[in-house]
Amino acid sequence: AEGLVYHHFDREKNVVARLPDCCAQPKLGGGQYYISIDYGTRNPFSAGLWCLYEGTATRIREYYYDGRKKDPRTDEEHYKALEELAGEYPVDKLVIDPSAASMIETIRRHGRFRVRAARNQVAEGIADVTRLLSQGKIKIHESCTDCLREFASYRWDDKAAEDRVIKENDHAMDDMRYFVRTIMRKGG
Repeated sequence: AEGLVYHHFDREKNVVARLPDCCAQPKLGGGQYYISIDYGTRNPFSAGLWCLYEGTATRIREYYYDGRKKDPRTDEEHYKALEELAGEYPVDKLVIDPSAASMIETIRRHGRFRVRAARNQVAEGIADVTRLLSQGKIKIHESCTDCLREFASYRWDDKAAEDRVIKENDHAMDDMRYFVRTIMRKGG
């Protein structure tokens, strides 16, 4: 593989300026809400708030903090940001990188959210995301600028002997893959 990982990503099909009513107003009901997390302290910490409605997932908000460009944050500081990201939405689960043991424990101790270790198969997850993007089943709200920026720079490593992504500009891509592989593909 070479070039962009998600060359099927289409701004006209996959980016929305207006959220479905059930996603914009959670009191209307109908949608299920999840937060997916790619954990980092010095590396970026990326989290997306997703609304899943009738088989389509919309990333409606995001939190992205790059500890390389600013002072690194603690797990408690990241947790506070997750609370703000969730806001009034009735988040069903947080899906997080399974290697983020300290953050998983921080989330559990606060007791607001259920937490689930993400299914982290890279190749299979990329295939799932690619399929759902091409079907128009993944939407990104235009305010999620870090996720949109990464779509334009997430690339295959053309120097590798096997299919492998370049491990940069991939934090929102990883949190999206965790959500798709864990919630959308397996039914939550």
